[in-house]
Amino acid sequence: MSHKQLSEFVAATAEELGIPGVAVGVLADGQESFVSHGVTSVDHPLPVDERTLFHLGSVTKTFTATALMRLVAQGAVELDAPVRRYVPELRLADDQAAERITVLNLLNHTAGLDWNLVDPGEEDGTLAGFVGRLARLPLVAPPGTRASYSQAGYNLAGRIIENVTGRGYEQAVAALLLEPLGLSNTFFDLDEVMVRKFAVGYNRDAHGALRAARPWKSSPAGARGNNPGGGIASSVSDLLAWARFHLGDGAGLLPAGTLHGMRERTVELRGSSLGDGFGIGWFLREVDGVRTVGHGGSGNGQFADLVIVPEHNFAVVALAAGPDGYVLTQAVVRRALEHHLGLVERDPQPVAHDERRAREVAGRYENDVMNLDVRTDGTRLTLAVGIKPEIRAASDVDLPADYPAATMGFLSGDGDDYLVTEGGLKGQRGYFTRDSAGTVLGVDLGGRLFGRTAPTAPTA
Repeated sequence: MSHKQLSEFVAATAEELGIPGVAVGVLADGQESFVSHGVTSVDHPLPVDERTLFHLGSVTKTFTATALMRLVAQGAVELDAPVRRYVPELRLADDQAAERITVLNLLNHTAGLDWNLVDPGEEDGTLAGFVGRLARLPLVAPPGTRASYSQAGYNLAGRIIENVTGRGYEQAVAALLLEPLGLSNTFFDLDEVMVRKFAVGYNRDAHGALRAARPWKSSPAGARGNNPGGGIASSVSDLLAWARFHLGDGAGLLPAGTLHGMRERTVELRGSSLGDGFGIGWFLREVDGVRTVGHGGSGNGQFADLVIVPEHNFAVVALAAGPDGYVLTQAVVRRALEHHLGLVERDPQPVAHDERRAREVAGRYENDVMNLDVRTDGTRLTLAVGIKPEIRAASDVDLPADYPAATMGFLSGDGDDYLVTEGGLKGQRGYFTRDSAGTVLGVDLGGRLFGRTAPTAPTA
């Protein structure tokens, strides 16, 4: 794929989706290439380039996991050790679970913790304060029994780093990774971001017009409690350097076997567009018979995707600031894999609508932050995703918009796996969970478990 072809594809896709700013980087055959389109801000425009800072959201988890693996390699942390060995102050709703959760459970999302603890009020924003409130967080499963993507788990992992190193999480990650790797354009501190060229995130208002996302990060400024799970800001140039490190021999920071072991499967992930398993800090996904590792992220009106193909020494990074940025980053990754490596990702096709099955799964599903409404009108099944009204009402920040009802369909005539076929979550896959009697108990979306709280009337 030529640089010109990639530029034309990125520009056309960004224009079609109405995305103000995009940056893309590709590592192929040892060479880096960059493509940028649009501006950093609609109101105060500067051209986006390979050093423009974007909020990476959950791509941060790859840094947190790698920093912990450095501590493992140094003998300061053991993966199979209980978290309480390093965070003795940990208290959860179930004390037996608190005793059993291991470090690895946090890193591969099998700790049984719900997605995250969201405190709209003015409470202690440090990691110590966050951990001190974890007893409020629901548990979705016993530790080690299933994967459910958890921001809270990675924030707790960040507290391990603090207690073991005796330094703040951000300072520890800088010393363990950012400084020795020369990642000089990667930051947690908003004060560092604001004095450099950075992309403004955008959501849409009630009339569909672009609206600058405030705050720039999803978490309140100064709150460190969410940084291990999603607080980093970086550029495509630094992220390609990060990919090179993970493709390399460890650069003297980690033994190559330990570094590459992070991309070995530790737990299966069923029916998800994110992948078919978790390694340590990475989603694992097979595309056209070839193994890829990667991680995506979303912030307030910003989206990021990093995919590495170890077999081909290849990586692609896509960063987008705009409400449909997820659709763009997915499209860019697919196009890069196809044109550089000949790897074609083929979407499964839903089966015809079955009203009986649709009525079985229709209902409201919840985690601690969001509501999912699955409905049927007799002809199609739809999925709507929204932040809980009480969370919105109590928040003093501008939260991202909800996802309106979009068509979804089952992927087989007798299974519970599904695919979203339109809207901002187009391409997302998941599955409904049942008990031994066949009663629907929950739904997985984005690797997260949402429990069913009530059936809803079968009307869209």
